[in-house]
Amino acid sequence: MNIDFKALLALSPNPYMVLAPDLTIVWTNAAYQRSTMRREEDLVGTNVLEAFPSEPGSESHELLVSSFARVLTEKKPDEIALIRYDIARPDGTMEARYWSATHTPILDENGEVSVFLQHTVDVTELHNLRTMRDEFDLVRRAEAVQTRNLDLQTQMKRLTAMFEQAPGFVCVLSGPQHVFEMANAAYCELVGRQDLLGKSVAEALPEVVRQGFVAILDNVRSSGQPYIGQAQEIVFEVGPEGAPVRRYIDFIYQPIISQDDISTILVQGQDVTETVLAARQQNLLINELNHRVKNTLAIVQSLAHQSFRHVEGAGAAREAFDFRLRALARAHNLLTEASWQSSALGEVIREATAASGDPARITLEGPDTVLSPRLTVAISMTLHELTTNAIKYGALSNERGMVRIRWHREAEAPHRIVLDWNEEDGPVVTPPAHKGFGSRLIEGSLAAEYGGTVTLDYLPTGVHCTMGFLVPEETTVDERALTP
Repeated sequence: MNIDFKALLALSPNPYMVLAPDLTIVWTNAAYQRSTMRREEDLVGTNVLEAFPSEPGSESHELLVSSFARVLTEKKPDEIALIRYDIARPDGTMEARYWSATHTPILDENGEVSVFLQHTVDVTELHNLRTMRDEFDLVRRAEAVQTRNLDLQTQMKRLTAMFEQAPGFVCVLSGPQHVFEMANAAYCELVGRQDLLGKSVAEALPEVVRQGFVAILDNVRSSGQPYIGQAQEIVFEVGPEGAPVRRYIDFIYQPIISQDDISTILVQGQDVTETVLAARQQNLLINELNHRVKNTLAIVQSLAHQSFRHVEGAGAAREAFDFRLRALARAHNLLTEASWQSSALGEVIREATAASGDPARITLEGPDTVLSPRLTVAISMTLHELTTNAIKYGALSNERGMVRIRWHREAEAPHRIVLDWNEEDGPVVTPPAHKGFGSRLIEGSLAAEYGGTVTLDYLPTGVHCTMGFLVPEETTVDERALTP
């Protein structure tokens, strides 16, 4: 049975229009002509955007043109849930109309679009008659869908802009070949290439294959575990004529798991080349400084020995000087181990009191606190003098005396540290008749350091010394109790 579909569409009460790929109107049925208040001879052979003009850039124009483009490129039907498209009346005035449209491509034997069919439904009355609940809900849902679509497009544009302007480098790799799906400007600048999208890592950056990074990507994809690189050295062939350029970068390969499958890997990080090179230069300078300080201490010790060698009765003074110089050297060693950045208070105390010979007789208790270099030296010298006095005259001069060292942060000033030195079970203490160099060193060593104070009391039960000093905020860490 042969059916004349053109005749059927011509008699249909639903509006239909046939368009060529160049948007020329090929045919319309009577229902379409009635809906648009136009005659067939006014429409056929005319471009649809000229027959029904709209302002370029307006929502109506963009919705219609975008739908036409999707049909022609994807070769699949496309729908517009709701579109306002005003129609000219015979008198030339414009009438507001709301439509729901479907565009269906008709393909030729080669699979190309020969024409496409527009089926439109005039929903103006449904849009205007808001008292009719069912129809109003239909329009509202259509508007909501349209609004959500516009919101999604806006959000996508914002996310794309944020991705592109991220301060660090970012790219997205898809599939087992790690094909570049997205790459921001910072990543392109890092690798020295712009034409990355659609290429695999091995194709776009062959030099990183030889350095093992594609193997790492393969492992991340197979294991599902992220890979974190810190100050990792990578050589990119981006210089003149492919000359190698060395970079140090912090980065992460983060697998993106979707429906129990890893479809993409997010690469994110930053170039830390300048930081790494600066740290290396700093280490070089610190090593040179350490070498010179040790040489200076050796020269000072040699000068002292030569100066005291022929002075009668200077043996005790020379011995005290040697002890103090060794205390300064130990403080310097602590700073050297910490690269002259900071030192732990507990370690400073242990080093400064090492002359006691029995660590069990000196107990430590207090929160973990970090000292600056200058404060490390001042406290080391103070504790060395206290230890020396305790060995000669105080709690460490007998077999059972103890020294208890406690420190805490003041509640009203968390960055102020108060340290107490208490001697117990030693000989009865009597205040000295006059202050010697050691006492003046103890009381004056912290006076100029971060608002430091020292109080020295010669109690009968043992020497008690209280030190107070400020620790800069950036060098104070979380409290952790120290064990004796």
